[in-house]
Amino acid sequence: MAKILSQDEIDALLTTVSSGDEDVADDPIDDERLRSIVAYDFKHPNRVSKDQIRTLENLHDNFSGHYGSSLSAALRTIVDVDLVSVDQITYSEFIMSLVTPSCTYTFAAPPLEAVCLVDFNPTLTFSLIDRMFGGTGKILETERELTGIERSVLARIVNSLYKDMERAWENIVNLKIDQKSFETNPQFIQIVPPGETVVVVSFQIKLFQSTGLLTMCYPYVSLEPIVTKLSAQNWIDATKKKSHEADRSLNENNLQSVSAVVTANLLDTTIKMKDFLKLRVGDIVPSEKKIVQPMEISINQRKKFFAKPGLSGKKKAFQVVEAIEGIVEEI
Repeated sequence: MAKILSQDEIDALLTTVSSGDEDVADDPIDDERLRSIVAYDFKHPNRVSKDQIRTLENLHDNFSGHYGSSLSAALRTIVDVDLVSVDQITYSEFIMSLVTPSCTYTFAAPPLEAVCLVDFNPTLTFSLIDRMFGGTGKILETERELTGIERSVLARIVNSLYKDMERAWENIVNLKIDQKSFETNPQFIQIVPPGETVVVVSFQIKLFQSTGLLTMCYPYVSLEPIVTKLSAQNWIDATKKKSHEADRSLNENNLQSVSAVVTANLLDTTIKMKDFLKLRVGDIVPSEKKIVQPMEISINQRKKFFAKPGLSGKKKAFQVVEAIEGIVEEI
């Protein structure tokens, strides 16, 4: 038989439920717990780590400095090249971000296995061409493809870009860039499947009053063979090694151009002043030094070597047999 609750029991139960609801309502949301939740899109995974992205940022920031100098020399004016961003997106998203008609080049860069891409924004393209033809680099609002002459002129700028890219990458890997094609419609460029992850590097180029974007696209499959080298520590070690090699080469070149006075001392002896004043051609000055003993070689009046006298062809010469160590003399 079911138990029937009394009125007092019903009131007590309602009171308990009411107090429990109030406790739940008054319980604050754990902000710390919510902040620890991070949304992850399994369709678009981040295949390049943050540390590797930072290495790519350092690499291309170095490139922007070199390319800015190259453009300034080619255009005979000050050109600023600034790194804007390094992002991971899908290839289809990257292609959709490009305008038509565009100025897009594809290139191979062994040992990177896939074809890469570089795109010049139309505003930037026509500003560079205007300056190359002697203009002021003014903004030209035009939507057309490049003529044959304009493409030939722009090729000089692109070749300079490839050289500076090889120079910027040499701390990580030695690239050998080979241009593949030129396209004006990005939709026709399919270097990887649309859903493939790519690393997009964007630069802002300032020329007089005009500003345009330069964009590079590296498919992840091209970076995969060297992705382990894209670490901050590896970048620092490679930079230090390059700096040491450059310093050594500079010091060697500086030392090779230093002139020094080399003297050979055949013998030493002591005679009186009256005998010295009586010396004539053909006189013999005796010495206690034996002929088989080595003579001393001095460089800038500092004794450095022992040597044997002799001939080299028809010229008098000496052969170094031993270095003098621990002798320091004041000049």
